[in-house]
Amino acid sequence: MIRLVREKYEALRGVLDERVRRQWAASEAASIGWGGISAVAEATQLDRNTIAMGMQELAVRKANPNERVSNRIRAAGGGRKRLTESDPELAEALDRLVEPMTRGHPETRLRWTCKSTFKLADELSGSGHPVSDRTVAHLLKEADYSLQGNRKTREGNAHPDRNEQFKHIHTQVQDFQKEGQPVVSVDTKKKELVGNYKNPGREWQPSGQPIEVKTHDFPDPKLGKAIPYGIYDLASNEGWVSVGINHDTAQFAAASLKYWWREMGHRRFPRARELMITADGGGSNGHRNRLWKISLQKFANETGLTVHVCHFPPGTSKWNKIEHRLFCHITQNWRGRPLLSYEVIVNLIANTTTDKGLVVRTKLDSKVYDTGIKVSDLELAKVNLEPHSFHGDWNYAIKPRRINC
Repeated sequence: MIRLVREKYEALRGVLDERVRRQWAASEAASIGWGGISAVAEATQLDRNTIAMGMQELAVRKANPNERVSNRIRAAGGGRKRLTESDPELAEALDRLVEPMTRGHPETRLRWTCKSTFKLADELSGSGHPVSDRTVAHLLKEADYSLQGNRKTREGNAHPDRNEQFKHIHTQVQDFQKEGQPVVSVDTKKKELVGNYKNPGREWQPSGQPIEVKTHDFPDPKLGKAIPYGIYDLASNEGWVSVGINHDTAQFAAASLKYWWREMGHRRFPRARELMITADGGGSNGHRNRLWKISLQKFANETGLTVHVCHFPPGTSKWNKIEHRLFCHITQNWRGRPLLSYEVIVNLIANTTTDKGLVVRTKLDSKVYDTGIKVSDLELAKVNLEPHSFHGDWNYAIKPRRINC
């Protein structure tokens, strides 16, 4: 039904003026019956109020068929201005309300919010931006938000300080960016088999000539796996990816951070004194990983930067910005293409771009990183670590130590 209405509208819209357009939409909605306004609004992208106005005009015409109808049409550019024009700060105010609680999925660019449009409209109106819930919904759609339902996939309860930690991270990011200090999101992308294996997705090929790959995904011991570790600069929309060949360890993560700083970060922030990192709560950069803190101390000593780390709460790793601002685009860029070699992987990552100007640089890290390295209490005590006042296990700073020659 919606598709049919859309096709009819596209065929007629070029010859319909504003008044006839809304009355035609109203007649289509009336013929559909219950839910007609919603269906026609979705098909034509006309506002529900516009269609409702057309229905009122049709009702008046039906009640008074002999009454002369005015042919006056609103001039181009007429009508009330958009609220974002009369209130330029409205969109930014809405983004400030939504951003601390924004959630993302690694395989899509969409963002979504769990706050209702009614609550957002109340908060905006109370802060000097009078707006209706329907306008809020339009603004959210324009900003690539959508409503999402719940799905039962986990057991157990969320950490009681989860929301407060998100707010803390958001505040820290804003403070660092106001001071012109770098803020990066780090994580390890999913390990990939190297070789002629099936890669999910499709790409254009000559008809009837799909790329043939192996039937089973048994790792090739000669080729192994690729381990992409990424660093995403939130302010610059730039990313660095180190492609490891053996193990995802804290030393590998810190080495990737060092490569990023040497090749990209130092040039982008030549006067930086501090660096903020947002990271998952587990893995090679987990908050309980002692070797991660030891490795960050070495990084701080070498660069002279005070490194601030904020970890996401347990079970929220996919909310990390790098997932839906860098990794998702890499996945889209190599979809449907076998990752035959490390060279192929590096080139595909390096050539990942977006309409918003994403820049990605990458390097193959062929160093072998040992696993099972133990860090003693004495070694950990030498780390110049200062916990934040809120949740010091998740939020802390590591300051450089001067090394006496």
